[in-house]
Amino acid sequence: GNALRDNRIELVRASWHELSISVSDVSLSDEGQYTCSLFTMPVKTSKAYLTVLGVPEKPQISGFSSPVMEGDLMQLTCKTSGSKPAADIRWFKNDKEIKDVKYLKEEDANRKTFTVSSTLDFRVDRSDDGVAVICRVDHESLNATPQVAMQVLEIHYTPSVKIIPSTPFPQEGQPLILTCESKGKPLPEPVLWTKDGGELPDPDRMVVSGRELNILFLNKTDNGTYRCEATNTIGQSSAEYVLIVHDVPNTLLPTTIIPSLTTATVTTTVAITTSPTTSATTSSVRDPNALAGQTGPDHALIGGIVAVVVFVTLCSIFLLGRYLARHKGTYLTNEAKGAEDAPDADTAIINAEGSQVNAEEKKEYFI
Repeated sequence: GNALRDNRIELVRASWHELSISVSDVSLSDEGQYTCSLFTMPVKTSKAYLTVLGVPEKPQISGFSSPVMEGDLMQLTCKTSGSKPAADIRWFKNDKEIKDVKYLKEEDANRKTFTVSSTLDFRVDRSDDGVAVICRVDHESLNATPQVAMQVLEIHYTPSVKIIPSTPFPQEGQPLILTCESKGKPLPEPVLWTKDGGELPDPDRMVVSGRELNILFLNKTDNGTYRCEATNTIGQSSAEYVLIVHDVPNTLLPTTIIPSLTTATVTTTVAITTSPTTSATTSSVRDPNALAGQTGPDHALIGGIVAVVVFVTLCSIFLLGRYLARHKGTYLTNEAKGAEDAPDADTAIINAEGSQVNAEEKKEYFI
């Protein structure tokens, strides 16, 4: 009877078989036992217990103060109130759940709902800069749609420096660009370049443009240690690059030097002491295959030259053989000619000797 006096409670259906009511704007005070009575003979009653869930409030993250220095210990707390039963809190960083947390549950003043909190402790580094830390509240009243709170971290750290050369093998006469990559928060100021602990020795050839050092026309005097320094409000960092200028490699391929005009000349002179005198001369024998400026394959050209030399040598041997054969025949012919005209044997011998003397005299004359 008391329940029906509340304006939020409305009778939906009433019959001998069913009695239905609806409760609008449910509150925690509506929780309890409800009794339905049917006045018959005898009176029939039925009871039902109504449980009201306390919906957790949107969570809040506290404990973050920007900025945080690299290496500091950070403590974040996520809290939500009004849940019944007590809500569950979970932490995520880079979409990965963090398990090592502290959980605290406290009963609210109405003694019906709860305030729950979770504390996360971790030491930050530069990889945490810009990372979103998420606190997620799960509860059965949220219909599988959890409530979340997010905190984006801002971490300050000293610069990190790296020098990147434009070529891994610097050569004399070529340009070289050294790029100083520096990362830090706050962003580092313009970098400082030094060589062997001092200023750059040749500012006309060594030009600094932003974070790049351009060295024009490398030479051996550029060898040394180059340092790039980067500074921000947190600290300073540097990197070094040892430059060794290499000689330009000899890229000429092994070749055989061949004259533009290749000839093979053999001169052979043969004098035969006969009457009349006959001389055979072979001169200026040229390789017909050799052309001015010819640059054919090495092996073919060398083979042609060898063939010509062999040919001329064989010709010389042949001519020398003929000379020896004809010289001997001439001697015998002159000796026979003297014997023919002699009337007797003694005279023939004397004529032959006279002919031989004449042959020797002729031979000396021609030589």
